[in-house]
Amino acid sequence: MQETRPLHLEYNSERQDLIIPEYGRNVHRMIDYCLTVADREERNKVAQAIISVMGQLCPHLRDIDDFKHKLWDHLHIMSHFQLDVDSEYEKPKPDQFEEPPQRLTYPDGNFRYGHYGKYTERLIDKVANYEEGPERDAFALAVANLMKKHYLTWNRKTVEDETILKQLDELSKGKVKLKEGQTLIGSQELISKARVVAPLRKTNKPKMKKKKR
Repeated sequence: MQETRPLHLEYNSERQDLIIPEYGRNVHRMIDYCLTVADREERNKVAQAIISVMGQLCPHLRDIDDFKHKLWDHLHIMSHFQLDVDSEYEKPKPDQFEEPPQRLTYPDGNFRYGHYGKYTERLIDKVANYEEGPERDAFALAVANLMKKHYLTWNRKTVEDETILKQLDELSKGKVKLKEGQTLIGSQELISKARVVAPLRKTNKPKMKKKKR
């Protein structure tokens, strides 16, 4: 009888770590093969093929500006910056990826009325700096209606228009006021617009028949 050799199973723990795991081990192997191709023209063709595969494996990168540039950067990173190919993009340097990220500045969150948020306050500041005229009046009315909508999201019952106008006056330091004759949208109308009724989804699951006793 022939002697059978035990099958050796290769575990991921025994393999080399992946530089960018999202692309998988096969893409890394393709890049390792590309590094061994001596002919430059042939190596360029292999690199272009790898870029095509990478784009298919990571379609979410298409939403990023200049996503192809991102793919080429990833290709060079996975080759340890050793791949010498012709590309329309400049080859990145390892030093670029060793720099620590910039520190993020967090908002102070110091809002007079938290339910309006910082963007509403910024809009009020823009209205205050607008030149007098019909555009400013329409802008002020739109911001006031937005404030009322936010207020009703926080308090579903109702809100008096006088409350919104008073808070608009406070936030704008008296610079933004509605013109005579301008009225806010009714509370019930704003609430009804905010409600979204989710349609019932029909399922294709077969109904279970009751067993006859």
